[in-house]
Amino acid sequence: MNPYDEINVKLAEASKHITNSVSDGILEMITTPWREIVVSCPIKMDNGNTKVFKGYRIQHNAVRGPYKGGVRYHPGANQDEVKALSSLMTWKTALVDIPFGGAKGGIQVSPGKLSKPELLNLTKRYTLSIDKFLGPNTDIPSPDLGTNSQTMAWMMDAYGSVHGYTPAIVTGKPVELGGSIGRDSATGRGVVYIIDEICKKLNLEPNNNSLVIQGFGQVGKWIAKLAFDKKYKIIAISDVSGGIYDNNGINIDELIKHYNLNKTFKDYKNVNSITNDELLNIKCDFLIPAAIERVINANNANDIKCKFVIEAANHPLTPEADEILQSRNIDVYPDTLVNSGGVIVSYFEWIQNLYQHHWEIDRVNSELKKIITKAFDEVYEKSRRNKINYRLSALSIGLDRVIHTANLRGYI
Repeated sequence: MNPYDEINVKLAEASKHITNSVSDGILEMITTPWREIVVSCPIKMDNGNTKVFKGYRIQHNAVRGPYKGGVRYHPGANQDEVKALSSLMTWKTALVDIPFGGAKGGIQVSPGKLSKPELLNLTKRYTLSIDKFLGPNTDIPSPDLGTNSQTMAWMMDAYGSVHGYTPAIVTGKPVELGGSIGRDSATGRGVVYIIDEICKKLNLEPNNNSLVIQGFGQVGKWIAKLAFDKKYKIIAISDVSGGIYDNNGINIDELIKHYNLNKTFKDYKNVNSITNDELLNIKCDFLIPAAIERVINANNANDIKCKFVIEAANHPLTPEADEILQSRNIDVYPDTLVNSGGVIVSYFEWIQNLYQHHWEIDRVNSELKKIITKAFDEVYEKSRRNKINYRLSALSIGLDRVIHTANLRGYI
């Protein structure tokens, strides 16, 4: 089963827990992408040869507002994967109740193997291939795996070369180009807010709870830093090449200095080196996959030794793993809730661009906390009330909102 089909299976299950029952036809209508764009992106490489890359923009649903979703550069960014992620964006924006739909973009490329000029040319070619389907009230891209604020600056410039200066066309831009303060930390900050809320509900003290984080990129690094500042004990962390472990806790401030200098965990003192597979099996309170999708699956789910899985990455569990963890009474807090901080602050950036008005960091963070904790409370309470897991609770809330809006607009 491909990732898109996996998500639809869960949506069908979640549809049994919405306010009003829907037919299979209506469920198919709201889960099927509205538009799937496939483009060829030929660019001249530094060696003079021409190479063609395949790009996608999947616009899943815009019932509740403009399409919204990231653009990833990754070899695995095929059509099914991008389609699955576009679907998750629809339910994520509906769950946190911001006025966007869902979309996702991707180019099948290993960005680390391209030079900066090659990445620039690829980004501009991709943007100009889909620019007629974009717009601040149509579809608003943002960074994702393998892309960053620089990529968004290039996209904004390419779009502007045709349509004029339009900062609201992308979010996650550099602050100097209209980006929002706090956007770079938003996803990780939202994850920590969710962990805070779990601890409040269960009367847990941060310094008595251990965290294991898979991923040390934009999301994982911020989770580690913000959680460390709040006295959570981070006992293991990894990047793509492997990780480190110390049951007494890792000093994240010192680790970040080491990593920024060396670009690796290697030679960091007084810790044990571990693989990414070993990291997932460490006994802890909170296991936080914050890297790529489908890392917890039927092959390793029985070896997980945590109390809570916090899905900071998109789609890090397969349905089989979900069922195994549920049978073992391990609570899974789903990606549609946990990593929504990025799109929430993207919404703030979009608002600031439309009104050409700048928010201060305290406002950004307080508004983020207000929205994501409200969504957490809704998911938590519905889970308890309906006796369903948190994933089904989150998806059913999103489904309810999309179906209600579709009905108001006359789609149903």
